[in-house]
Amino acid sequence: MNARSNFSAFDAGFDPEDTAVAHLRVPPHSVESEGSVIGALLLDNGAWDRISDLLTDTDFYRAENRLIFHAIASLVNASRGADVVTVFEHLQRHGKAADAGGLAYINELAQYLPSPANIRRYAEIVREKSILRQLVTASDEIATAAFNPGDKTAAEVLDGAQQAIFGLSDQGAPRDDWQSSDDGVVEVLDGIQTRADGEDVDFTPTGLKDLDDKLNGGMRPGQVLVIAGRPSMGKTALALSIGEHVGIDQGKPVGVLSMEMPKTEVQNRRVSMRSHIPFHKILRPERMNNFEWGQLTAAVEIMRQTPVYVSDQTALTINQVRSKARALKRRHGLGLLVIDYIGLMEGTDRRANRATQLGEVSRGIKALAKELGVPVLLLAQLNREVEKRPGMRPILADLRECGDIEQDADVILFVHRPFHVKPELGPEWKPYAELVIGKNRSGTCGVVDAMYVGETMHFVDWQGEKPTSLARTKGADL
Repeated sequence: MNARSNFSAFDAGFDPEDTAVAHLRVPPHSVESEGSVIGALLLDNGAWDRISDLLTDTDFYRAENRLIFHAIASLVNASRGADVVTVFEHLQRHGKAADAGGLAYINELAQYLPSPANIRRYAEIVREKSILRQLVTASDEIATAAFNPGDKTAAEVLDGAQQAIFGLSDQGAPRDDWQSSDDGVVEVLDGIQTRADGEDVDFTPTGLKDLDDKLNGGMRPGQVLVIAGRPSMGKTALALSIGEHVGIDQGKPVGVLSMEMPKTEVQNRRVSMRSHIPFHKILRPERMNNFEWGQLTAAVEIMRQTPVYVSDQTALTINQVRSKARALKRRHGLGLLVIDYIGLMEGTDRRANRATQLGEVSRGIKALAKELGVPVLLLAQLNREVEKRPGMRPILADLRECGDIEQDADVILFVHRPFHVKPELGPEWKPYAELVIGKNRSGTCGVVDAMYVGETMHFVDWQGEKPTSLARTKGADL
């Protein structure tokens, strides 16, 4: 019996030259590769270690091959020999022998084997065809969902489609990701040397030196950094300060999802920050002098070339955030995502209570940060309990409405401006701000001194000693 005749059973009597069959919508598959994989395993169980990370029984197109491969896997994983006889007996014991084609078919598979050395390549072909079939299925499901959306919005259908396709994109050939101690420590040493040479690309500096020191260099890919505070404390100002540094000074694309203020106000703030022209003059340009007009022109020329992108769509769901962030990264790249703020986002199930919705959003943002491989600045409000505390310095328990934020965040940073909550403090306290790090997975917690420049609404490093004139506020706890 020649090689081609052995596969007459595989093709189930279909002649590929038949015109009617050629027009059938047959799912992608390769019966030859499936037979070669199983044949190699039946003759050499040691080949299992070369393909077990790549295939499962569901990757096989023919039902008989799925059953036989599953039987081989069961026997090999139980440290028992898998050959024609033992596989047949295993299938018989489970009442699957007839469905698997019987002893004759299993034996036929064992007879056909072009080259055992190529089993990995045969397995890759089987896997590739499996992914193509899954893509066909996903496409059909997407089309069905689009034609019959039910109570889903277009955005929810789109997100489901994206998840289905992106899920398949992660299903390339699995790799052996076990790392030896030798390779691991050499990689660590190379990283240390790279950082020592000032060539590190593993983190993104915030532009605030003292804060970067606490973060061991800056923000890292996949991290969620929460910036929290009471209203008007400067959460947005801090986020935009960091965003401007990343976008302008480092040239990395930055996406700003501003659900609280319109795009025009965000851009006005950015212009004020970059030009050092007081914000009120940006809104009332007749107050600017000739020098400031020059500053404005210079700042705008720089900003026009800056990869900072702003969206002001309100009440986003995590599905919409994912869709917008993926699209931005695909079109322009992405180095930092700013979300202002989580309290204005909605859950996909609007009937769920608020804590459940925010928990879904929080988990989704963490997953998105890892998927995109970029840091995410997530702004959050604090509850009113902080106002009942002497000095009003925030703590983790003050995070509003949802404990999942504390759990999912890698860094939690509170913005606290003593003068804002105690105007009776001396004027030397007016620009002073504390950035209180309440959680830091990759560094230390503590307080970072910073300066809030109120006229242009941005943050810079604090210079000099912290103000100490507490005599005006007897008993003040700062």
